[in-house]
Amino acid sequence: MLDLRRLRLLRELHERGTVAAVAQALQFTPSAVSQQLAVLEREAGVALLEPAGRGVRLTDPAIVLVRHAEALLDRADLAEAELAAAAGQVSGRARIASFQSVALKVAIPAISALAAEHPGLRCELRESEPEVALPALQLGDVDLVLGDEWQDQPRPRPAGVHRADLHRDPVRLILPAGHPATRGRKRTARLSDLAGEAWTTGYPGAGWEQVVQRACRQMGGFEPDIRHRTNDSVISLALVASGQAVMLLPELVGAEDHPGVVVRELAEGPLERTIFAATRAADAERPSLRTLLAAIRAAGTDLGWKG
Repeated sequence: MLDLRRLRLLRELHERGTVAAVAQALQFTPSAVSQQLAVLEREAGVALLEPAGRGVRLTDPAIVLVRHAEALLDRADLAEAELAAAAGQVSGRARIASFQSVALKVAIPAISALAAEHPGLRCELRESEPEVALPALQLGDVDLVLGDEWQDQPRPRPAGVHRADLHRDPVRLILPAGHPATRGRKRTARLSDLAGEAWTTGYPGAGWEQVVQRACRQMGGFEPDIRHRTNDSVISLALVASGQAVMLLPELVGAEDHPGVVVRELAEGPLERTIFAATRAADAERPSLRTLLAAIRAAGTDLGWKG
């Protein structure tokens, strides 16, 4: 009889690549992971691992077993969710991954409400960009992801993951107070007037960086000089306020409250991002997750989101 816990270790090794990564993710020691995989080999009656440099890799029979393990583990997760639904108890652990602005405006108010209404539910918040959080959701490292998808930059829809769109967030130009591009314009500024400016945006490959590049190229007709990179909007706002950069920033961040900057709509046309919640499909009936999603939606409603 194959043990589900050991099958999960094999699947994790297939996804993460190394025994050390599996051990770190599951809070085991590497030797414990190796021992359990050795037991699984004896249970399976075939070699599942072979040496590869300083590590190991899965054999062909192991790849076959991983495919079956994924189906078995999905059914086990679904069974646990349906049992929890039948019991109707809102308890256990709910792990949330969210990027900064939505964590501040939505996730934390939701966690506060749940702490008062359902004290048996332990909520855990992890700041994480969607590029990292969505794979973590697939692997079971988190239970809910609050992510964003920038206009014309669709994110892949991973298998076994359900997504619910929560809000469309307009993107604005953020300029130093008194910037020449704002003269004579009370509401808008032209992106095309900013061709010679230094820009601040996110890390390479992040959605924020990509939307700046795409907007400047397609709407402004120039290649942006991205001089500063951070995923922290407070740092970027400080750069703009000091006259060292300009940037694009979603409305939710609340840049208009930051001293030394002005906020303008894009004269070339609207630009936006979609904020969404993602969960594993197998957890759809779990009371703790349904309650968490309801609290997230309620926090969004308080901000004026219509879903």
